Amino acid sequence: MSTLHAHAKPAPVGGSLFNAVTLISGVLIVTMVTILLVRFVYGLGSVTNLNDGYPWGIWIAVDVVIGSAFACGGFSVAMLVYIFNKGEYHPLVRPALLASLLGYTLAGAGVIFDLGRWWNVWNMFWPGSANPNSVMFEVAVCISAYIVVMWIEFAPTFFEQFGMDAAKRKLSKFMFAIVALGTLLPMMHQSSLGTLLVVMGEQVHPLWQTPALPALYLLSAITMGYAVVLFESCLASAAYRRSIEMHLLTPLAKVMLGMLAAFLVLRLGDLVVRGALPRAFGASLEALFFWLEMLCFLVPFFVIGSAANRRNPARLFVAGILLMLGGSLLRLNGFLIGYQPVIGAETSGVNFSYFPSLPELLVTLGMFAIEVFAYIAITRRFPVLPREEVKSA
Repeated sequence: MSTLHAHAKPAPVGGSLFNAVTLISGVLIVTMVTILLVRFVYGLGSVTNLNDGYPWGIWIAVDVVIGSAFACGGFSVAMLVYIFNKGEYHPLVRPALLASLLGYTLAGAGVIFDLGRWWNVWNMFWPGSANPNSVMFEVAVCISAYIVVMWIEFAPTFFEQFGMDAAKRKLSKFMFAIVALGTLLPMMHQSSLGTLLVVMGEQVHPLWQTPALPALYLLSAITMGYAVVLFESCLASAAYRRSIEMHLLTPLAKVMLGMLAAFLVLRLGDLVVRGALPRAFGASLEALFFWLEMLCFLVPFFVIGSAANRRNPARLFVAGILLMLGGSLLRLNGFLIGYQPVIGAETSGVNFSYFPSLPELLVTLGMFAIEVFAYIAITRRFPVLPREEVKSA
């Protein structure tokens, strides 16, 4: 058995970068790049099924809205360590931060993919054309700033690998401000992603249209962040044949369930207060997806509700996947399943529908493939995971 010492300093895992996973990821990435070249030259209509009724599809709903929620692990763990002074979780910070900065960086790129006039993206940062009253502007600025903050926060990893001790010491003097920004910014834009649906009004189904959306999106993003940490830790331990950090994951799962309980109280309470709950019992696609979403949020209490079950790595892994799915469905349901296109005079009698095209799906797979490839490359070559004697894979 391999051994893991508490609070061991991070170290590169080592090993070859060429294996079945990186090969498949590479193929998906090349495919994605080819499709995007076509998209940027010939426009969105050449590769997507977007239309006048559905101006955004999975590139926004999945790559950006869901992808950024998956990337909340760094923010969620940082809150525990630096805000609530739970230093025992510190070994989880760097792996969670790596997953977060990759997810957010790709989410920022995903926004550009979906812009019709993508060459004008710089306008949102230009003072003369910026609109501070826009929810989209707030989301764009916060996410952009957060990406920069996370790369600065992760910089000591590169400094350590290249022996840049002086640079690391200088950065450490300002790290408290960087960490504070890294906690504030995701709270702002994750809640504002919920506000995007609020301003859509009746275009969003009553099961997902509520003034409580900013709080629901923030609570679910924090919960998903912890779920991703469980998922990533279990997967990395299995892939790299490392000892799983159960002494950290077990109490973390309890914190996660606490956040989940707060989310569910607000979610169900809001439906009851607004009188929207009866809509969940109708014979409709929206009702079906609502119950799928709720099952993903409720089942984890049965899977890891007891202390004994939280000490089971397989159960933690399953619970993490369920909560990732639940948070994904919450966002997918609001942005696509429960979305109703505006019908104007020029589109009267038109029944708009949307289902992603194969190129759209391949681009989304390519985005996740970049994250997988980069995570493997960085953890193998840079000090991210705690030092451990590992078996050769």
